[in-house]
Amino acid sequence: MSESESGRRRDNQRAKVYDGEQLVRRAFDRADEFGHRTVEVYGSQLTLPVERRFASVESVQTYVDKVLALNWVRAQWERAAVSIRVRARGGAAAAHYEPTTAVLAVPLHTGSTAWALRELVVLHEIAHHLAPEPEHAPHGPEFCTRYVELADGVIGPEAALLIRTTFAGCGVRFG
Repeated sequence: MSESESGRRRDNQRAKVYDGEQLVRRAFDRADEFGHRTVEVYGSQLTLPVERRFASVESVQTYVDKVLALNWVRAQWERAAVSIRVRARGGAAAAHYEPTTAVLAVPLHTGSTAWALRELVVLHEIAHHLAPEPEHAPHGPEFCTRYVELADGVIGPEAALLIRTTFAGCGVRFG
C-alpha cells in the first residue's frame, strides 16, 4: 500500500529528531555530571538551566498536570484542556504517547538508569498530545516547533536555543 493509500505520510524526521534529542540530553547530562552549566553552541555561550528529573509515575503525572494547566499553554493549544494519564511502560526502549487514549507511557528504572524520567522526554510526549489532530508525520515540522515552544516556556530560552540549533544541525525542519 502506498503512502497516499494509507492516508499517512512517512515520519521522515523521526531519526533526525531522536539524534538531536540524544545530543541535547547528553549536553544536559554533562552539565549535571561536571557541574559546568555553561556550554558553547555555535559560537554562543549558554548557561543551561537545571532539567527536572522524576522519581515515579506519580511525579511525572503531577508535572504533566501542571504543564497542561499553565495559562499560556492553555491559551496556545486547545488540547491542553484534555488531561493526560501517565502510566509505567514495560521495557526500556522508549517513552511514548498514545493519542487515542491520551496516555503517556514512560519506562521506569532500568538497571541504574531512569533515562526517560526527565523533563525533556516528558515535554516531547506532551508536544505530541498538543497536536490539534493526529499528525500524519508525528515528528514533523509542526511537532518540532511545539516541542521547542514548550521547552522555551517551561525549561527556559537557553534550552530552547540548544534544542533548535542542535535539531537544525541534524537536519530537522520546523514549521
